[in-house]
Amino acid sequence: MTNTKIFGYVRVSDKGQNVERQDIKMLELGVDERDIFVDKASGKNFERPQYQALKSVIREGDLIYIDALDRLGRNYDEIKSEWQYITRKLNADIVILEKRELFDSRKFKTMGDMGKLMEDQFLSLLAYVAEQERKKMLQRQKEGIAVAKAQGKHLGRPQLNLSTLSKQQRADLEANYQAWKDKTITGVKFMEILELKKNSFYKIIGEYENSIEA
Repeated sequence: MTNTKIFGYVRVSDKGQNVERQDIKMLELGVDERDIFVDKASGKNFERPQYQALKSVIREGDLIYIDALDRLGRNYDEIKSEWQYITRKLNADIVILEKRELFDSRKFKTMGDMGKLMEDQFLSLLAYVAEQERKKMLQRQKEGIAVAKAQGKHLGRPQLNLSTLSKQQRADLEANYQAWKDKTITGVKFMEILELKKNSFYKIIGEYENSIEA
């Protein structure tokens, strides 16, 4: 076999999470930076752009490093299916760094049919654990949301109102309000100055007018 390549696959659940720790591991293992595929997406399925891009370039004899099995995914059936597709259909190899003594597909291949059986058993066990962890995580999120709602806390983006404007926005509002009322500047221009969208703009204006009339 020629042109055997080493790849790294890195995944975190959302865009706010840092991939640096996983990236460093891949680089230390000799993976070229351009051959590290990074997804910032849920592990609930495998419809992830960088994972699909990785699959499209894998060839027989290639090696893929993954930090932990749950970085590959968190869906029991799909983890097994994807692993077997890469290691048996494409005849490439996967090493899970967190448990590399158990999950190095090269080792199982040297053991023939017994190796396949052992690999499937270990994979089933850890894929099940990864899926259950995701279910627990989702349940904890639901419970946290329920508690927050019961306590009257606002979830999601902070509500925009007159009191949440920045000092600069408040100053711009006061400085340009009369010019807008006199039609010296347009509503569109005033929105640009305040960096507000239409709905938020008129909400803030209403609150401001109420405050100066009070």
